[in-house]
Amino acid sequence: MKIFALPDLGEGLQDAEVVAWHVAEGDHVVADQPLASVETEKAVVEVPAPWSGHIKRLCAGLHERIKVGAPLVEFEDAAHADEGAIVGHLPESSSRPRPGPAKKGGAAQAAPAVRALARTLNVDLALVAGSGPGGAILAADVEGAAKAGRPTLAGSGGAPLSATRRAMADNMARAHREVVPATVMGDADVEAWPDATVVTARLVRAVVRAAAAVPALNAWYDGRRQTLERRAEVDVAVAVDTDAGLIVPVLAGAQRRTAAELQSELRRLTEAARNRTLTPAELRGGSITVSNFGSLGGRYGALVVVPPQVAIVGAGRIERRPVAIGGSIGVHRLLPLSLTFDHRAVTGGEAARFLAALAADLETAD
Repeated sequence: MKIFALPDLGEGLQDAEVVAWHVAEGDHVVADQPLASVETEKAVVEVPAPWSGHIKRLCAGLHERIKVGAPLVEFEDAAHADEGAIVGHLPESSSRPRPGPAKKGGAAQAAPAVRALARTLNVDLALVAGSGPGGAILAADVEGAAKAGRPTLAGSGGAPLSATRRAMADNMARAHREVVPATVMGDADVEAWPDATVVTARLVRAVVRAAAAVPALNAWYDGRRQTLERRAEVDVAVAVDTDAGLIVPVLAGAQRRTAAELQSELRRLTEAARNRTLTPAELRGGSITVSNFGSLGGRYGALVVVPPQVAIVGAGRIERRPVAIGGSIGVHRLLPLSLTFDHRAVTGGEAARFLAALAADLETAD
């Protein structure tokens, strides 16, 4: 027999959950054909076949978590004639059904992102009628079932967390254990902004310029070794709210990008986060985080710094409020700003100067 183990899916990823099998026992596959889709902490990744051959056994069940390096698929040693198709051979002795349209009580046919949505909304796919081609279950089917209050996963203990929400829970717990947080707040007068301004892209540009003025906040801190590494690159991690949970892709080299490039890359990363198509590389290496929570609601926030980063910038909802203009009162658009920092590595003075530089850049029209 020939065993194919779950390969390394990226730095720091130790395990993954099998969310879909694309083959069955007895199938003939060719090299690079997708075998399974697995969900890591932040993305759904297809695992391709390393070689051509016949599958003897699938070594993991659907929704089972397996470690990197653990057996995923067992291939047969004996040679078989090529049937001329990617799949299509099923030994007569096998009673395992081949994949097909979703049937009530059977295995549901749904894309990995739809399965992730179903877990988030606590919907049992086995009881959902699919409206897609061949009976495939679509996201709209899952959302409709959730709104109708049916059908939910069995058990009174609640559904297990998805990989994304487990990762979020682990990161927040680690941050709580390690970081000594402090927060400073203020407002930027953005009355001069053009109406079409993209807030998150504008915020990223301001973070780049504030990091140039106060480099101490664009840094990594190692609490065990008590070392501080100031980063030359401004790799901005951008918090994205998705149905599956909080996903934070990294906009690398923000200081080298034009305003148009920042908007384009932010749009691409946001769409990839919501479609669960980010690569592991696009989730690593952030040097400072931005959270535009004001697009959802709220004014200020005491945010969570995830080590080894030392700072996170939050933007609240823009509101028109009275401001002093010379000797009179006017009403301007104000952008609430929150800066939470790790007080082990950053002083209050550094944080205050960073916030001032951030606001000064945001208050310009360009």
